[in-house]
Amino acid sequence: MADIKSTAAPAPVYDEKADNRDVDTSSIHKDGSFSDVHDLDAVLEGSEGVTQRDLDTYRHVADKLPLSAWLVAFAEFAERWTYYGTTNLYSNYIRASLPPGSRTGAVPIADRAGGVAGALGQGQQKAFALRTFNSFWVYVTPWVGAILADTKWGRYKTIMVFSVVCLAGHIILVGSATPSALENQELSVGLLALSILVMGLGAGAIKANVSPLIAEQYTGRLRKEVLPSGETVIYTPALTIQTIYLYFYAAVNCGSAGAISASFLARDHGYWVAFLVPTAIFALVPLVMAAGKKTYVVTPPRGSILLETIRVMRMAMAPAWSINPRHTIRTIKGKGFWDVAKPSYYPEGQVPAHITWDDEFVGEVARTCNACAVFLFLPVFWLCYSQVDGNLATMASAMRLDGTPNDLIQNLNPISILIFIPIMDKLIYPTLRRYKINFSPIKRIFTGFLVAGIAMMYAGVLQHFLFQKSPCHDNEPSACTTADDKPLPANISVWVVSGPYMLVGLSEVFASITSLEYAYTKAPKRMKSVVMAFSQFQVAFSSALNFAFTELNKEEMFGWLFGTFGILSVVTGCIFLWTFWDLDQRESALNVIGTGKREGFEGEDPSMTTTPTSLVKSSGGA
Repeated sequence: MADIKSTAAPAPVYDEKADNRDVDTSSIHKDGSFSDVHDLDAVLEGSEGVTQRDLDTYRHVADKLPLSAWLVAFAEFAERWTYYGTTNLYSNYIRASLPPGSRTGAVPIADRAGGVAGALGQGQQKAFALRTFNSFWVYVTPWVGAILADTKWGRYKTIMVFSVVCLAGHIILVGSATPSALENQELSVGLLALSILVMGLGAGAIKANVSPLIAEQYTGRLRKEVLPSGETVIYTPALTIQTIYLYFYAAVNCGSAGAISASFLARDHGYWVAFLVPTAIFALVPLVMAAGKKTYVVTPPRGSILLETIRVMRMAMAPAWSINPRHTIRTIKGKGFWDVAKPSYYPEGQVPAHITWDDEFVGEVARTCNACAVFLFLPVFWLCYSQVDGNLATMASAMRLDGTPNDLIQNLNPISILIFIPIMDKLIYPTLRRYKINFSPIKRIFTGFLVAGIAMMYAGVLQHFLFQKSPCHDNEPSACTTADDKPLPANISVWVVSGPYMLVGLSEVFASITSLEYAYTKAPKRMKSVVMAFSQFQVAFSSALNFAFTELNKEEMFGWLFGTFGILSVVTGCIFLWTFWDLDQRESALNVIGTGKREGFEGEDPSMTTTPTSLVKSSGGA
């Protein structure tokens, strides 16, 4: 698979260990690249008549997306509308009490200019705890869907089953917000907790499978085509996968932006109505998935390989274990770390009986571990993101609303993403490729860390000014009221808080979208859902880590919280780039491992087989 950020393929690098053929070393340049006329004109394996010379000569572009990919994107759009149409309201729903005279949480007409909807009156810290648990649970349960999909049901059936589960959770949530339930707060809180558990199970299981399912809809190969303008271009699968995930994420954020109506519904009509609308929209998910069943490319379950994966890792780790941690780390980083787990490592006839795999599978496990190591840094990024649907909304409620619901502002996050995605896809990324600047996944994720850190520093400075301007200063500005319980905000327009929301949105374009793309391209075929689940598990880990900052999640400590997260994000981003710089340089090679035909991959197209030789000779190809 191509280096996903390079339009003109980089000069291939000769690797004598990977290439067993005779190569005229006189053609090898000082930088390690080579030029062999015969190889340049040979058709690359897995392509449709494309040569290395073609890759070096013509512009690389993304292919058209199939209808089935757009259907999956629509299903994700509807699912995300319902997710954000409910979770965006949790802060006010849990934290604030019923407005005076309200039985549904709606704000009386006379008070809507500055009033805040509310229902359960549990306070800021309980609201933080329930929101954080919800985020934790939604990103733990992808493991359930991933394992079931990869071993039993396949991705399509898993999505269908858990969409019904998720719909049941939405119905329970609507019940928690009915006027009769709100009269008994204990009952309402209990139903809310149950709905979080049920919806989280359904949404998480769907989440692990819908991301790889949309990429699987594209089955095109590297090919050359003449456009109506007369220009010859190379349609590159790797660039197409990048485009798929850009627009998949756009569908996610269209759904999130579509939930803007939820804030007005809650304020004007109450929470049961606000929760009922997403429930009705979610009913479209199984309908759309069922309607397009005949058009989907459906990957069957390939059986459990988790046990084999653990055995490979255990064999590779055996020589590395030492009471000296430096020895352990040095061995793990060594070039031959995985060799002991390969059948080829042993003399013929002396391969241990428990080795039931081939060398290619060991390469798949190694690539999976590389990808998962990259994801281990993401919890810090998600700590910054977690402020979007929680503490920033609380900050906004302490400002001058001028008729704008405070939880409406957070929709600037998805709106900004919808603006940034086409700019990046149609302008920034093509320009970088034109000048042969390789803005690879590792570099993009690093940039995401930096932008998220800047967003948090912005929020910290803004919180400082909010404390100065609020009549209550740092004594819970969001709860500052007059003697007759009317809101008493700081004289700062709520739209000033749009800065952190938009910056976090930009950081997601770099880090979050790229993590989806990285999880798909680096995961072996039989482990795509599991690797995707591991990627998303970092959000759950971030939510658990967030509990360590409970003391900073008090409103009077928000400035310290935002500042801490901002500095932590920038520092982590720098460590991330330093740690994976070598991995970044091997981007193309990692994309190729595991794309060939292996034993047990029944029904796989043999023409997609990729050999080590084709890796050396076509580092810019498919």
